[in-house]
Amino acid sequence: MLNFSGLAIYCVFLSFSEQQTSRTIAIPLKLQAFVLNLLSLMIPKQNLLALLVFASISAVSFSQTSTHKTDVNKDIDVVRVYEQVVVEGYGTPFIYKKLATAYYFKNEYGKALAWFQKLFAEEKNTDPELAHQYNQTLKAVAAANSTASLKTSFLK
Repeated sequence: MLNFSGLAIYCVFLSFSEQQTSRTIAIPLKLQAFVLNLLSLMIPKQNLLALLVFASISAVSFSQTSTHKTDVNKDIDVVRVYEQVVVEGYGTPFIYKKLATAYYFKNEYGKALAWFQKLFAEEKNTDPELAHQYNQTLKAVAAANSTASLKTSFLK
């Protein structure tokens, strides 16, 4: 499995050679001693394989036992925070845009329409994606109103 014989021979060669030219690499004595001790033990391949398997399983199990961290972005409802900021009087077009798109993607088109109207009252729209969302919101509100009127006329 692991072949230490070449390294061991090289270490022994370096330890017994008295002349070291610029071509040879000096290996520290501690490393030479470690390799020689490792070879003298002559660990059987099955034991070495079992040791490697145990070490890899331990490493994997320790890497997967991390503590659970709370994701702030998932745990805080940003829409409620932005609405509270607007209630306190600090509403900006940036916040209106975030609220409008948030309600648009939650399929709450009535609320999205109100925030789109506040946004467009503050500044002119230059974003084509925002214009598309606003048009889709208008269509959804119109469809909901027509459906509601059909229901009321049907029930009478």
